[in-house]
Amino acid sequence: MTLFSLTNRVSRVLSASKVFIPHRRIQFHGGSHPQGNKEPKAIQKQESWFVKVVCTLFVYSQPLDDACLSYLNNNLTPLIEFEVVKWLKNPTFGLKFLELSRLNLNINHSFWTYNLLIRSFCCMGFYGSARLVFDYMKIDGHLPDSTLLGFMISSFGRAGEFAMARKLLAEVQSDDVMVTIFAVNNLLNMMVKQNNLEEAVGLYKENLGLNFNPDTWTFNILIRGLCRVGKVDQAFEFFNDMRSFGCFPDIVTYNTIINGLCREYEVDRGHSLLNEIRLRDDCAPNVVTYTSVISGYCKLGKMEEASALFDEMMSSGTLPSVVTFNVLIDGFGKVGDMLSAKSLYEKMASFGCIPDVVTFTSLINGYCQIGDVNRSLQLWDAMKVKNVSPNVYTFAITINALCKENRLCEAFRLLRELQCRNIVPKPFIFNPVIDGFCKAGNLDEANRIVAEMEKKKCDPDKVTFTILIIGHCMKGRMLKAISIFDKMSSVGCTPDDVTVRSLISCLLKAGMPKEAYRISTITS
Repeated sequence: MTLFSLTNRVSRVLSASKVFIPHRRIQFHGGSHPQGNKEPKAIQKQESWFVKVVCTLFVYSQPLDDACLSYLNNNLTPLIEFEVVKWLKNPTFGLKFLELSRLNLNINHSFWTYNLLIRSFCCMGFYGSARLVFDYMKIDGHLPDSTLLGFMISSFGRAGEFAMARKLLAEVQSDDVMVTIFAVNNLLNMMVKQNNLEEAVGLYKENLGLNFNPDTWTFNILIRGLCRVGKVDQAFEFFNDMRSFGCFPDIVTYNTIINGLCREYEVDRGHSLLNEIRLRDDCAPNVVTYTSVISGYCKLGKMEEASALFDEMMSSGTLPSVVTFNVLIDGFGKVGDMLSAKSLYEKMASFGCIPDVVTFTSLINGYCQIGDVNRSLQLWDAMKVKNVSPNVYTFAITINALCKENRLCEAFRLLRELQCRNIVPKPFIFNPVIDGFCKAGNLDEANRIVAEMEKKKCDPDKVTFTILIIGHCMKGRMLKAISIFDKMSSVGCTPDDVTVRSLISCLLKAGMPKEAYRISTITS
């Protein structure tokens, strides 16, 4: 297309039509318009033809000659340039057009062009290109508003581009652009979720002197991250700093730090904080607060304290949840008090709590620990009646208990049932059955189970290999034991001293000193 034909066609359009398209809302890829900038006007009908002509020239007539560039320079407006970028429907083409017009055309691009390209590139995951457009935007005299800035920070954070997000924050703060607390909190939250806790703490500290006023959510995010990795004392430092920023802990703050304390077995400190909440007028402990402390006492085996707190919770009018019952049932089961565990199980329905797989697994584990495997098998029947599916731990606990009582056929039957279910198998489920068959002298069955394991993409672990090596040694199958040892070494599984000594001892007794020396050399 020549400049003459372009000019002729455009002038015909301009003279032939005075019809205006009614004002409409322009939609953008990645979000609507930011606040603080007027929405672009809808273009006129004759201008829409010009937009299509410019797009056609740009796509099919590169490079543009001087006459064509001169004409575009005299007729392109920021609105038409924005429409061209939008009509191209490809941010890569849009960026090339932006760069062409910045270098060759005397045009002041609108905020909306940059906004459209940045959002589109972020949505496509092209963060370097989004950053490049942002740099052009600043050079051309535009600053982002809080909406666009928040969108960019969130996009960089979701992609794990935290260095890019922090650099962006530092730059805009030096330009006196307002950064909302929501944007900073959102970035902190993503850092914590992606296990970048130190970077989150660093971001918090470096922004304190830059008109950054943290709120309660800011502290909750950091406290949650610190408690999750066991840094409860550091979490307390943030907890104690809250009031100096005019922030007050809410129930989420208390629950997070109480749970962190109880996970670190500092249950008494957690209980003290619970009592502190009860004295406040603006905050009250809820079922999560009580359950965290009850769970802490159960893990320590302090069932009297756990029961007393459960009664206190009920007296305060706070109803227990399924999780509350589960931690108590598990706690009583581990100390062998199955009467109390069963009593709690029977109370669940009266509080509207339906037993789940964790409830049944805790009861099964409790009965297995006191040697009442038959009662645990009855619970399997109860699970079927209530349509509760067992999980990997339900199988592992029951299979292990059956193997301890030398009930290998029943254990093997459960193992078969596990393989028919949509449960990812783990070596610790198979190991007791393999060990049972090895001790019974049935090595062929043990080897078959290992082969089935591997078919299910469940690789033998250190315990599996150890069981097989010692089992074959005891039966005098030294070549097979050596083969298993070599396979163990080839997959990077290091045998322990007991396994090595047992194998070397059996090899020497079998008159195989060279193999004994080889294995001794490998392991040393």
